[in-house]
Amino acid sequence: MKGMGMMPANRRKPMSEINVVPYIDVMLVLLIIFMVTAPMLVQGVKVDLPETTSEPIQSDKNVESIVVSVDSNGAYFMDVGDESSDPMSLGDIRERIAKILSQRTDREVLVRGDEHVEYGTVVRLMSQLQAAGATNVGLITEAATNDE
Repeated sequence: MKGMGMMPANRRKPMSEINVVPYIDVMLVLLIIFMVTAPMLVQGVKVDLPETTSEPIQSDKNVESIVVSVDSNGAYFMDVGDESSDPMSLGDIRERIAKILSQRTDREVLVRGDEHVEYGTVVRLMSQLQAAGATNVGLITEAATNDE
């Protein structure tokens, strides 16, 4: 039967392996997207920081900062590490700061005050931070632009 002009059927074994290379490519693209967008998601509260021409202060990278923000409406927020809060009262902030600083006194406390918030609001916040045991309180500002 071989000589009758029929071609033998090419029998292929079914492929039982999954090609994972396209999945790895997709995962690498997603990883790059997350790495690029993650720094943009750090600050959850919209605050227009005042601009200054001072040099940045070098801080210890091993110390986790506590950031207390005041938005343009005078609402207070607290960020500890990756954890952000809902609006809080000054009393709640004082209690939480005192509790955190009682466990670790080496933490730095930073204040992010919106440039449109009243000066007295930031002063009251700093007074409460001092009463809670924060000895060193820093202010976060934006670098000044050259178009002034």
